[in-house]
Amino acid sequence: MIEVSLRQIQTWIPCDIDEQYLENTIKGVTIDSRAIIEGMLFIPFKGENVDGHRFVNQALKDGAGASLYEKGHPINEDINGPIIWVEDTLTALQNLAKAYLQYVNPKVIGVTGSNGKTTTKDMIESVLKSEFKVKKTQGNYNNEIGLPLTILDLDEDTDISILEMGMSGFHEIELLSTIAQPDIAVITNIGESHMQDLGSREGIAQAKSEITIGLKANGTFIYDGDEPLLQPHVKNLKQVKLLGVGLNHDNALVCEVENSKNDGIAFKINNQEYYELPILGIHNMKNAAMAIAIGHELGLDYATIQRNINHVQLTGMRMERHVTDEQITVINDAYNASPTSMKAAIDTLSQMDGRKIIVLADSLELGENSRQMHKDVGAHLEGKHIHTLLTYGNDAKLISDVGGQFVENVAYFTDKEELTKYLKDYLVPQDKVLIKGSRGNKLEEVVNELI
Repeated sequence: MIEVSLRQIQTWIPCDIDEQYLENTIKGVTIDSRAIIEGMLFIPFKGENVDGHRFVNQALKDGAGASLYEKGHPINEDINGPIIWVEDTLTALQNLAKAYLQYVNPKVIGVTGSNGKTTTKDMIESVLKSEFKVKKTQGNYNNEIGLPLTILDLDEDTDISILEMGMSGFHEIELLSTIAQPDIAVITNIGESHMQDLGSREGIAQAKSEITIGLKANGTFIYDGDEPLLQPHVKNLKQVKLLGVGLNHDNALVCEVENSKNDGIAFKINNQEYYELPILGIHNMKNAAMAIAIGHELGLDYATIQRNINHVQLTGMRMERHVTDEQITVINDAYNASPTSMKAAIDTLSQMDGRKIIVLADSLELGENSRQMHKDVGAHLEGKHIHTLLTYGNDAKLISDVGGQFVENVAYFTDKEELTKYLKDYLVPQDKVLIKGSRGNKLEEVVNELI
């Protein structure tokens, strides 16, 4: 984590610091005054309900090495200790992170996409960590506050920084990319998340493509080469190495499934390199191929990449496989959902043996096209040989209405406890049940009752 003097900070960002404190040092950063550890830099924000400036004095008393403070902000009590006076604390945090990242100077890999950001981030880490010191974004620290905090948590000897970038509107990823200035930028795919804010999939592609704005000259852009909506943005890039990944044969990395099993998949890249992935979902083949491409870009040999990708571990609730004592396979994919990822989940389950049960809840933030998109998910069940479809939520009923004709058994629930009880009574040994819905549905509560 960052450990520098206030004098160094003064050279990095526009600020005023009393001369007597310039040789003081800070170690680490926090935006939570309750989480102060000796020497930390406290960064207060003016929120809708709470103003962090109220806690500056207490933070200093609790051992903070220094605190930011906005110029012109009312001071309710005497502040005793080192203050870094800035015009805006958020801008100061972002500028400090940008300067510190240049100081540490790791290779920076930026990752965005509608689906698969965290999975791809985990895979990249797995491919690289045996040969490099790697630090990745933790949790959902992928916005205008989380990304700078992730950067400031880097150790000075970090080789690789993997930074996940999320957004809900235009220009948000542009800001993050400008801070991070990635050597390698990745777009996993273009789905429907945040459709209500961005208006269309074209708008989503435009917003995601902002990741290339900060991409270093002669950097590498790795993207879903099967997505037509990215092509106009790809064509506008100059002085960048382009690597399309996908099923189409005009991609730089052409992926082909060898076989799909109950516990993972095997695939080839360019009909040469063979890989086994201990993760469910054919859609994860592309995510893995992007991580593999990065391994090659950074000089790793095939054997090293093959070994490392075969031992990847994903962040929880992403195709997380559990086998109960009754030999029922429960697949927890409940972290989030979009129509695209729901269709991928259906495809994944269809490749498995035994009786196949899928539980789908509302996909949120889809805007005015939400009803049609849920109907499209139901239509995707045709020919997939799914035995049972269970849905939960308002729009998810439309999945049942359309998809019910393609399954042997269908049921719709408005109560999560009733859904859970139904599953407990219904499941038998060798069943495969996949559970998926947007974060707001909290379907992990159902999973926890089953496992």
